[in-house]
Amino acid sequence: MRLILAAFLALLGIGSAEAADLPTLIETPSLQASVASGTLPPVAKRIPEEVDVATFDQPGQPGGELRLLMAGARDTRMMVVYGYARLVGFNTNYELIPDILKAVDNQDGKVFTFHLRRGHKWSSGEPFTTEDFRYWFEDVASNRQLSPSGLPEVLMVNGKGPKFEVIDAETVRYSWEQPNPRFLAALAGPDSLFIYSPSHYLKPFNAKYADKQKLDDLVKQMGVRNWSALYTRLENQYRNDNPDLPTLQPWMLTTRPPSERFIFKRNPYYHRIDTAGRQLPYIDMVSLSIADSKIIPAKTGAGESDLQARYLRFDNYTFLKEAARRNDFAVRLWRTAPGSQLALYPNLNVNDPQWKKLFRDTRFRRALSLAVNRHEINQVIYYGLAVEGQNTLLPGSPLYKPEYRQAWAQFDLKQANALLDEVGLTKRDSEGIRLLPDGQPLQIIIENAGESTEQSDVLELIRDTWREAGIKLFAKPSQLDVFRRRIFSGETMMGIDKGYENGLPIADMPPSEFAPTSQQQLHWPKWGQWYETKERAGEPPDLPAAKELRSLYLDWFKTDDSTQQAEIWHKMLKIQADEVFSIGLVAGVLQPVVVNNRLRNVPVEGIYNWDPGAFFGIYHPDRFWFAPAEQKSAQAG
Repeated sequence: MRLILAAFLALLGIGSAEAADLPTLIETPSLQASVASGTLPPVAKRIPEEVDVATFDQPGQPGGELRLLMAGARDTRMMVVYGYARLVGFNTNYELIPDILKAVDNQDGKVFTFHLRRGHKWSSGEPFTTEDFRYWFEDVASNRQLSPSGLPEVLMVNGKGPKFEVIDAETVRYSWEQPNPRFLAALAGPDSLFIYSPSHYLKPFNAKYADKQKLDDLVKQMGVRNWSALYTRLENQYRNDNPDLPTLQPWMLTTRPPSERFIFKRNPYYHRIDTAGRQLPYIDMVSLSIADSKIIPAKTGAGESDLQARYLRFDNYTFLKEAARRNDFAVRLWRTAPGSQLALYPNLNVNDPQWKKLFRDTRFRRALSLAVNRHEINQVIYYGLAVEGQNTLLPGSPLYKPEYRQAWAQFDLKQANALLDEVGLTKRDSEGIRLLPDGQPLQIIIENAGESTEQSDVLELIRDTWREAGIKLFAKPSQLDVFRRRIFSGETMMGIDKGYENGLPIADMPPSEFAPTSQQQLHWPKWGQWYETKERAGEPPDLPAAKELRSLYLDWFKTDDSTQQAEIWHKMLKIQADEVFSIGLVAGVLQPVVVNNRLRNVPVEGIYNWDPGAFFGIYHPDRFWFAPAEQKSAQAG
């Protein structure tokens, strides 16, 4: 069936319009000179014939520069995250709707027909057509020199990729024999699956199409080993570090790395307008200034950013609120959506056989969880504003059940001690620390990436209550890459990091985080690697509960029925709650969001989350705009 009906689109303020139905178009002031000189077509020739018309509460005025602070050149990718132009994307109710696409036909989760907007153009002015989909599928993703692993894993169902068809210049179709319920969600992700490429730009760098001598000369000029390395350097749409690469995002990079300041200018061919006939985005330019992440809160407080949440933490709030009185900005507090702000991850794949046996004992994991005083952590670190409980779903998810969050999450030293005794850890040393079977004290080293004082403050509180249960805790900060390598190799016994990324899933989102599916999962990295590499590396799960989670996860892909998917979700969530594979602490921690007092259409209340949400992306920054200086007081609060 059609993904979104026209009536529903109208209710959401999103829809396509033919030229005859358009409002009178208004040329963007900053582009008028280019139009007058003939270097740029007028707006009527730049937007799609079937343009996307967005309605919202506060239509704006074009112009201005949005200043952002980032910690490194790699953060140019955040403009793809924030810009959030996707084939299909999530709205603020976490429902999938067409965006770059005019419409999607979805037949039983097996056959997806994409309808492009007639007349849509890349930022270069070249047509965006189904040739860009064909080129990517046949000449990039299916080319072993450019894609050694073949098609992206999300396109594979039971080891088979889709049948790909070009129906006409504006229609393509992907078909699988079995449902692929991950497909649309992957397209809507913050690091979107790009299944199209600007073929007009990239073909001259592809050996299938390029002049061999010219390509060889370019390889030598760029100092890379071969043409495929050159191609890979130039074509990454998510990395967003090539100013020459055409884009469909609202802003396009104009600064060539390396730089301390990156400039993004409005895409003059962007596919969306407002009801007054103004082409979006409203803001003409976005500047990314690079600074050390440790001083970004201070620079934000000094008024050097117009919209900032990245690299800010809840413990910066008091300082920022005080600075707001002097520097013309407001500080808002948005909810975050991970399953837990921080969680402890016993490494079930640790190399040490003694610790491996302990961590794989459900009673031991439950005891560790019961010996954590979450209420104290909430009051001392988060001023009582967080949600206490396990690393699981949040109340905003339709799959949420209170018992999942409350399981083994009460502070109960008596029960924790009883469970530790039951495990066999009954002997203690002169300090009251329990002894392992080999006579060594029960000392747990918790490693972290050393990126914030928040983790060390939380561990300090856990250290006190664990000691009452006869457990000694040591914290070991390190560099992020070292932290990851040690966990992957089995050297780390326990880590602390953010909880499950998406605490607000719906039934038709894949439960990937709740089963061993990735090496990045700190509690079972080798099991995740085994799945991720199609059994070529890592280890197969050998705990019954973990094997059942994997089986349920695979079952989820065999249906596109939301009721059946929800049943699978609940089975997995119940196993996770009972087994305590990770130990959640608190969730829903408030995220400071600094907003220039003149910046409009930024929600007062929002959810700041990577996936789903793309941080600011789900609120469409192409609709943010700057009010005149005399109107700044309307924004303060």
